[in-house]
Amino acid sequence: MHRATASAPEAPRTRRVAARSVVWYLRVVGFVNLSAAVSVTLREQVRHHNSGDYYTPYLLTAGFTSAVFALLMAVMMNRRKRAAWIANAVVSGLLLADLLVAMVRHPQIRAHGFNWATAVVIALFVTALVVGRREFRAKGDPANPRLAAGVLFGGGLLTLLAGTLLVGATNTEAGSSLPGRMHYVLLRAITLGFNSGWDLHVAVPRWVDVSVNVLSVGVLLLVLYALFRSPKGKEFLGDEDEARLRALLERHGERDSLGYFALRRDKSVVFSPSGKAAVTYRVLGGVSLASGDPIGDVEAWPGAIEAWLAQAREHAWVPAVTGASEEGGIVYARHGLDALELGDEAIVEVADFSLEGRAMRGVRQAHNKVRRAGYSVMLRRHGDIAEPEMETLVRRADQWRDGQTERGFSMALGRLGDPADGRCVMLECRDADGELRALLSFVPWGEHGLSLDLMRRDRDADNGLLEFMVIELLQGAGQLGIERVSLNFAVFRAVFERGSKLGAGPFLRSWRSVLMFFSRWWQIESLYRANAKYRPQWEPRYVLFERSRDLPRIAMVNACAEGFIAAPRLPSLLRGRRRGRTAVPEPERELQEVA
Repeated sequence: MHRATASAPEAPRTRRVAARSVVWYLRVVGFVNLSAAVSVTLREQVRHHNSGDYYTPYLLTAGFTSAVFALLMAVMMNRRKRAAWIANAVVSGLLLADLLVAMVRHPQIRAHGFNWATAVVIALFVTALVVGRREFRAKGDPANPRLAAGVLFGGGLLTLLAGTLLVGATNTEAGSSLPGRMHYVLLRAITLGFNSGWDLHVAVPRWVDVSVNVLSVGVLLLVLYALFRSPKGKEFLGDEDEARLRALLERHGERDSLGYFALRRDKSVVFSPSGKAAVTYRVLGGVSLASGDPIGDVEAWPGAIEAWLAQAREHAWVPAVTGASEEGGIVYARHGLDALELGDEAIVEVADFSLEGRAMRGVRQAHNKVRRAGYSVMLRRHGDIAEPEMETLVRRADQWRDGQTERGFSMALGRLGDPADGRCVMLECRDADGELRALLSFVPWGEHGLSLDLMRRDRDADNGLLEFMVIELLQGAGQLGIERVSLNFAVFRAVFERGSKLGAGPFLRSWRSVLMFFSRWWQIESLYRANAKYRPQWEPRYVLFERSRDLPRIAMVNACAEGFIAAPRLPSLLRGRRRGRTAVPEPERELQEVA
């Protein structure tokens, strides 16, 4: 792991302490409310001090709803949400004003020492909010208030109707009215520890009270999510952004094999102040997920990273990077991100590749077997393929896609056949009858490199076909001036390699067993074995993050972005652009075919 101090200037200590105090107050109140909801003794104590002439501190009341509200407020305040600060300031300020007015006007309220303690607690909370106000500057989506209001109205109405029907069906006391039952439901939606001063003639089983309160918790969760959700960010690269990125890639594209994938059109981009470097990312689930290294001049990388991190802080996005190289990881680490090794990229130097030797015997035999079956490979740039022929290739690629899930983010371009991608390379494999059986597509890696983008084959074709095509590419790459090829990415490659060796420790062996288990579905181990046959150079790739506790969230978002977990499809991936089509590759890009 690498660790470095964030470049953002630190806020004054008093302001930071005040902000942290607000968060911890809400956490403590939330846990007290939760405990009171499940403990009869504590609930009765809260009920006693929350009725009549007594006032309890801000948000302190028994119930699942109030507990969830306080805890979620703590989460939002911890993420420095400006909207959460406004909500707490308004509600706590009104409560403090109400208590002070009541103490001035009513001697019996002023006579209780508990109320004085409550006033002091609320006043300290409000003071902490005011002192730490500049810490809460994360923006929300402008549409959030309208969405939250709609969810509150619809969910609240549903809770009120369902609760009223439930109370009416289980009430054992005569004389209750419809307004009285609705009043009772509203009370139970807020708290389990408070009763109205009016006799509502309602007596229902305890499970009814809990059911109404839990239902209101669900509505509250939806309302708070709608109110405090982070902005989604721009979804598409604009034409101007894409042109600037292509210009950077022309000058600095040799540095990173994943650089061309920055041109995916479901990504956003932020440039350095000088315009000489950029970070491409996608916002999903409140995570700003960048991929690969920054694009452009390495000396301008810090400016682009700082701009990206500043944007993430402004919108309360969790910053994360997937697929960074060691060089990129070091620069990101200098800006406060930790690094964990994610896996290794398989890179083959064309000049060093050979089928000769005992170690390549199996690969050589598989290659010769496919060739004897009459298969042949055509290698050419996308720009050299006529438009009608490209449309046919795209259609076949769509037909051969394994499943309906569109996959890829960090190592897939997400389109096939766009005129702007004319420098990409297509490999077409045909059988002895001239029938198209498989396709490989590579994106440029600078002037003399290629990076694998898409692999598709007819499932009825012979085994080993993709392997045959890769070898044909490596043997014929010289005609296009290609010197190196990035084939694939093997997740946790080192675990498979070291975990099977003599002397591997128990943790490493256990971790390897876990990965072998999941390989039944995601082909993790077979992908590593398939790439290892080409005897590549393994280049490590890293995932970078700011806080360890965000890792589960980052892993989930990364899986959604890559298409391993279902997520709503973006319009940019559902329609072509100009001549382009959307044959989004599978990120596994299975090379596990064997003879």
